[in-house]
Amino acid sequence: MATLAQDRYQAFISQPSMSRDVAASPLHRSQRRDPSLSVTKPRRTSQMVQASDHSQADGLLDGVDHGLPNGSSPNTGSLREWEQGGTTCAVIANKCPWLAVTVVDLNADRIRAWNSDNLPIYEPNLYEQVTLSRDGIPGKRKSNLSFSTDVDGAIDAADLIFLAVNTPTKSEGIGAGLALDIGYLESAVRRIAAISDSNKIIVEKSTTPCRTAEHIREILSTNGRPGVQYHVLSNPEFLAEGTAISDLLNPDRILIGSVKGDALEQQAAEALANIYAAWVPRERLITTNLWSSELAKMAANAFLAQRISSINSISSICEATGADVTEVSHAIGLDKRIGPHFLRSSVGFGGSCFQKDVMGLAYLAQSLHLPEVAAYWDQVWQINDWQKQRFSKRIATSLYNTLVNKKIAIFGFAYKKNTGDTRESPAISVVNQLIAERATIRVYDPLVKDATIFSELYSTNNSHKNVDRYVTVEKNPYAAADGANAVVVLTDWDEFKVISSSQLDGEGQDGTERKRSVDWQRITKLMTRPSYVFDGRNVLDHNVLRDMGLKVECIGRRN
Repeated sequence: MATLAQDRYQAFISQPSMSRDVAASPLHRSQRRDPSLSVTKPRRTSQMVQASDHSQADGLLDGVDHGLPNGSSPNTGSLREWEQGGTTCAVIANKCPWLAVTVVDLNADRIRAWNSDNLPIYEPNLYEQVTLSRDGIPGKRKSNLSFSTDVDGAIDAADLIFLAVNTPTKSEGIGAGLALDIGYLESAVRRIAAISDSNKIIVEKSTTPCRTAEHIREILSTNGRPGVQYHVLSNPEFLAEGTAISDLLNPDRILIGSVKGDALEQQAAEALANIYAAWVPRERLITTNLWSSELAKMAANAFLAQRISSINSISSICEATGADVTEVSHAIGLDKRIGPHFLRSSVGFGGSCFQKDVMGLAYLAQSLHLPEVAAYWDQVWQINDWQKQRFSKRIATSLYNTLVNKKIAIFGFAYKKNTGDTRESPAISVVNQLIAERATIRVYDPLVKDATIFSELYSTNNSHKNVDRYVTVEKNPYAAADGANAVVVLTDWDEFKVISSSQLDGEGQDGTERKRSVDWQRITKLMTRPSYVFDGRNVLDHNVLRDMGLKVECIGRRN
């Protein structure tokens, strides 16, 4: 069993503090009674019951008004990958003030960050969501969100556990480079089985291969304590980094998968639905069988990635023929059968989900002896990789086929705007190829930390010496562009967009100014002539830049 520190999971523990009179549900009646607990009429009070308080009633889902089926004092818990755990829990705490939510992580430093004004991750509006529930409002709202390192206590107190540990692509062994590694998931499940002495609802939120819930059920049933019952649901995450809060507040759908034809499993699914129903319209709460729910998450990400690779393949044709990919994508998107989303050509997609899920789907098809299906989805990833190589080659070709001793400014290292996440960012591939050409590279990103940039490059480049030799991280875009032969835009940060004047573009999570729009006139004056801009995101006003005397190269257009 991997250590919990390696698992990087969290637990979200919720206990209602307000409820109507107790009315036992079938789920409640079926549970083994704990002689140390008794069913009582809950207090009509806003006082929070902390995760360490074991004065819970014996019902598996003794519910609350607006939240769970009728009953008394349940606990709801979650094991989550840390990037999304605090985000999800903050919204649940805000929308369900009758629940006490505790986020648990074995990393004490991370917990201290969650309890501070300097949160461990950046997400627009996350700071406001966390502080409202964590700190409360004197005289108006009591605190109902806390952060702790007591993982075992959280598991023990919980009645409902969201399980969303990291499931990365395997790096070695069978299926290396394709299959999802569910080792952390299994470790977390075994931990739940070892700790739990009361019935639990286990909610699978990790992206997993189809039918993983079956393995979870088997592990729990064979390793759990005598008399403890588990009900396993699938509730996949459909959040996008940079818009996670708005995605949670106004979701397209909430998918809940359960075993069909089992009354107790349906009761468990309804209990989970009742939590979301506090703010999500019932028509957006979709129920399916377990396997459909599991596959839907992976398939959704694969479909989005496929759209990006499709328009990127068209971009290469546009460059060869003189068509404009922006005009082509607009025309395609007007077809209501297709729609406009995810049709912006770029240097390629990144992030922890798209590549992992595309390759995972290809491996799943391969393991099911469906080689044609596997080849189809593998090509989606291959096109994405080729697009990054093609863009890097264009930089070298435009600069007279040599980058030796030339200075290249990299604007943006995160895989998308409004996040500090660099996992599978196209910038990693592009910078590594520029290192191979012995270019002098200066990187600027408004949110990504220096250590993160070097960590990504060290882990993907065979020569740490070359990374140190050729790469510098700058604190502002002007230092990066000073003396540069070219500026390469790799992240669609709003501050990079050309506007008429420098203006405030946003605030940081602590209320301070986070960034201002780049002054491209100033950038132009700082650069070496001839000065190039390579727009890897097609977010700049190319005509304005050309009027400033810059040579602009972009994706999907012939210059």
